[in-house]
Amino acid sequence: MIKLKSPEDIEKISASGKILSEVLGKLSEKAKIGVSLKSLNDMAYSLAKEFGAQPAFLGYRPEGASRPYLASICASVNNVIVHGFPTDYKLKEGDILKIDFGVKYKNFYSDAAITIGIGEISEISKNLIKAAKEALDQAIKISVSGNTLGDIGYIISKTAKKYGVRAVKGLTGHGIGYTLHEEPIIHNFGEKGKGIKLKPGMVLAIEPMFAVSTDKVVQKTDESWATSDNSLSAHFEHTVAITEDGCRILTN
Repeated sequence: MIKLKSPEDIEKISASGKILSEVLGKLSEKAKIGVSLKSLNDMAYSLAKEFGAQPAFLGYRPEGASRPYLASICASVNNVIVHGFPTDYKLKEGDILKIDFGVKYKNFYSDAAITIGIGEISEISKNLIKAAKEALDQAIKISVSGNTLGDIGYIISKTAKKYGVRAVKGLTGHGIGYTLHEEPIIHNFGEKGKGIKLKPGMVLAIEPMFAVSTDKVVQKTDESWATSDNSLSAHFEHTVAITEDGCRILTN
């Protein structure tokens, strides 16, 4: 069941999202050549605590996972799309880093992700990142009352095709707010006008995930998800609220 949020609850989710945005901004600045994924994770944990918040992923057990997640961020490099664990790996020139972070603040949740090119990256990487970012922007623009989840999926997959990349299947966006993952599921493909209609009070985590040359994913032994052909991937995400006036981004 989709849980609609009151205007007061949306403000509380927004407070969580503002903390998340602050932390992601600082992580983005720190993500340079030679920096370890673990150090980014440690920084995220410390910053969240300074704001009086909790990292939402820490100790969380996603559906299908064999164990709770034991880090504050997901740090996914190159072909790894999501749920990459922040190891001692040090970032290298040309890497594509995806940082996914969630915040629990006063019992309200927010979730967002960014993709960062490390040093000089290839034209293929630049095109991929641009495509995923534009897809999120376009999806947010049409996330208004009366449109559908199919409209969101359609514009995301259409943007992927525009840039000659692939929207991956099997990984989705989701509802959020009272818990980290709620209904509905938000696919990165769909048909215009199909699916659940958007209503004021819905709070959604919209997250295009693109790959250079495949829409298929595989789960690795560390329970991260990667492209099936090892091609590069990109991921952007915002938490948004459907309101009477349109769509409000809660994580920027």
